[in-house]
Amino acid sequence: MPSIIARVSATAAALDLLRSLRQKHGPVMFFQSGGCCDGSSPMCYALGEFQVGDADVYLGDLDGAPFYIGAEQFEYWKHTQLIIDVVQGNGGMFSLENGSGLRFLSRSRLFSDDEYARVAETPLLLGSQSGN
Repeated sequence: MPSIIARVSATAAALDLLRSLRQKHGPVMFFQSGGCCDGSSPMCYALGEFQVGDADVYLGDLDGAPFYIGAEQFEYWKHTQLIIDVVQGNGGMFSLENGSGLRFLSRSRLFSDDEYARVAETPLLLGSQSGN
């Protein structure tokens, strides 16, 4: 049986920052921003602090933290795996890592044809279906 292809993953540095934020703020969630204010940064919120819409797409979990993306943004990135990383700098104004000297950053890689065929077979969960 082929392994599951993750639509979103994280580097070790991103997971370390995520664990630090979870110790300070409790359970967290991510939303891949496509807005004007913070560019297209992955935003980290206390779980439930950000209202997920019915059209937002659940991509998976990062160490137990649900990760969502807006439907329109997903259409642009559906052929890629998002890889959440950390770089030095200021996080998004409303993101929990702001003020830490680090910020989350989305990198991506194109799925191979085989990977995309497999990932495209998996039904997408929308915000209201994900249970978070």
